[in-house]
Amino acid sequence: MFGVLAVVGFIAWSRANVPQPPADRLVFEGGTMGTTYRVVVRGVDPSRREKLGATIESELEAVNASMSTYKDDSELSQLNRSPVGEAFSVSPELEEVVALAEQVSEASDGAFDVTVGALVDAWGFGPTRDESAPSDDEIARLRAQIGWRRVQRSPGTMTRTTELLRVDLSAIAKGYGVDRVAAALRAAGVEHFMVEVGGEIRTAGERQANEAWRIGIEEPHADPAKRSLHRVVQLDDAAMATSGDYRNYREVDGRRVSHTLDPRNGRPIEHRLASVSVIADQAALADAWATALNVLGPDAGLALAQRQGLAVYMIIRENNGFETRATPDFERHILPP
Repeated sequence: MFGVLAVVGFIAWSRANVPQPPADRLVFEGGTMGTTYRVVVRGVDPSRREKLGATIESELEAVNASMSTYKDDSELSQLNRSPVGEAFSVSPELEEVVALAEQVSEASDGAFDVTVGALVDAWGFGPTRDESAPSDDEIARLRAQIGWRRVQRSPGTMTRTTELLRVDLSAIAKGYGVDRVAAALRAAGVEHFMVEVGGEIRTAGERQANEAWRIGIEEPHADPAKRSLHRVVQLDDAAMATSGDYRNYREVDGRRVSHTLDPRNGRPIEHRLASVSVIADQAALADAWATALNVLGPDAGLALAQRQGLAVYMIIRENNGFETRATPDFERHILPP
């Protein structure tokens, strides 16, 4: 089971519209990483269903076995228990994900940081649940030992440099799982597909002849009864991820606390940004950037997105509803109402 940091705010258009898929599609669904997955492929002989399903399951299980914070025997859990200062041998896949995370950490000046595992636990969002909020002293103690630069990485190994440093890849691993499944489907000769894991999505080819895949962005209400389709996005051979605070939160000392922590101060975010969606070439990067921009908030986040040339869509809380902001690269994906 995966600890979920980046809570998604969108659903596949094919899932938002309940009718059964056309006869030329195969649909695969199941559970993974503490959430669900859905894969739709088109233009594939039905006789390949069993083999493709096994391929999808295998790729997702490999990511979970490597990067779960809930599995004691996962590669990541073993890294987090490794002695301080001692190089720990890691797989190319784990090394790749941490390298991608470092790119976003550096570009966001630490707004994205996968070394916050101890803080995630302290606020009650990790494998170890605690109903109380950590004290100021506890937050300061933990912050003194975390930081993405405190993981020393060399080819084939990683080294923890402080005792309380624990890597948590929940804000990037689901996206990476999507990328792994997409790569496996391409290798199997599948040209048209949509892969979704916990809301992180990647598409290829066409939803149907001469029509790109359509993905729905959800209206971000804490009350599930009020959630509805907010916008529809055309996604053409690309990935999209959304981070928001309206699905995963809890009450601490009588107040609502977001699951998204700001690594720079060790506390849950408290701004007006309800959700942010990012379109990118890789689902892992879209996943990480969505979390980073959610941490930064609507103003600093949009400014950074513009400097980085990112395709970003933000839904911001206002007194009487929501305000939206989008970069030009994202706007071109939005379909008319």
